Amino acid sequence: MSKSAEAHQADHCDNRRPNDVSRHGQSSARTPECLDETIMQTGFTAPKRGLLRRRMKSKPLILLLILFLFFQASSAISIDPPILQDDLIRNIPARPFFAMKGSEFARMISSMDGPTRERAILAQLMEGNLPDFLRRLKPVRLSHQLKDGRKITLSFFVMPDYLAVGSDSDFLLIPMALHTATRIALQFGFVLPTKKMVDAIFGQSAHHFAPESLPPGPRMTSTVYYVKHDEKIKEQRQTIGSPMDALVSGHKKDVVLTNRLAHAVGKIAIYGWHRLSGIPIQPLSTIHPAAYADYSHGIRLVSEIVLMDGKPESIYGILQDPEFTNILSDEGTIQARQLLSSSH
Repeated sequence: MSKSAEAHQADHCDNRRPNDVSRHGQSSARTPECLDETIMQTGFTAPKRGLLRRRMKSKPLILLLILFLFFQASSAISIDPPILQDDLIRNIPARPFFAMKGSEFARMISSMDGPTRERAILAQLMEGNLPDFLRRLKPVRLSHQLKDGRKITLSFFVMPDYLAVGSDSDFLLIPMALHTATRIALQFGFVLPTKKMVDAIFGQSAHHFAPESLPPGPRMTSTVYYVKHDEKIKEQRQTIGSPMDALVSGHKKDVVLTNRLAHAVGKIAIYGWHRLSGIPIQPLSTIHPAAYADYSHGIRLVSEIVLMDGKPESIYGILQDPEFTNILSDEGTIQARQLLSSSH
């Protein structure tokens, strides 16, 4: 990328104590009944619930063997027990059998104005028309030392790429306005990342894409540019040989949560678009109105459930607790739920 191109990008960017509650409301401990779900990042699937119950009654040694093998498998591939993939994505509807492909959706919205396009994006994603690979969440693991010297390990779980409409084989990475993004996030049981989380995602990504800029002007918010930028990203993916469900970053600016939004009412916050060196082109900015979206924006969703020292916790509780917020935020406590709710 030329210095003049980077200068244009920078100019464009500049001018624009946790809730101790488990996912189920009480104890966070998992029971054998949970083992019939698919464990994150493994191919191990425990027997169905009814089969487990029969074996518990008649063959306790077999049950013990099943549990032993389960924990051996979990340990061998360094997953984060006991979080279950299906538990984290349970609010995302299954993709309809006859749902639009990404290319079909692109043609449908090509002549729409901004507000109409936003309604179309919202409708498709609320119906579950997103690629299945986005449902295969990836853990991002952080270590943090508290003021009293205790060391905390926290894992948060993210979609491997930005929100898209379509199938695994035919999808369109789709920018969107803040109110559309927050409605989808809340409905799915997810949040937007903070600036610090975006940096952590980049640092732990399996593959990095180089930022691809397009000529500035009014077409930056057009569907034509959305599609053109998406094609450039797919070319990079093919060149790199990145699997669809690998954690990737660098190709979009993230729409983020920040305390600035509490004062910049009616604005959208963007950050990122990291160069391969790890330096972001886009500093944290709230210059654009909340309804603004251009080709360079992406929506990365983060599960509202995290693991802190192996225990499920609410990300909202972590972000608003002065003792723990610095694990995920570099600007102090953040009232994330309030910010998300007030943005749609």
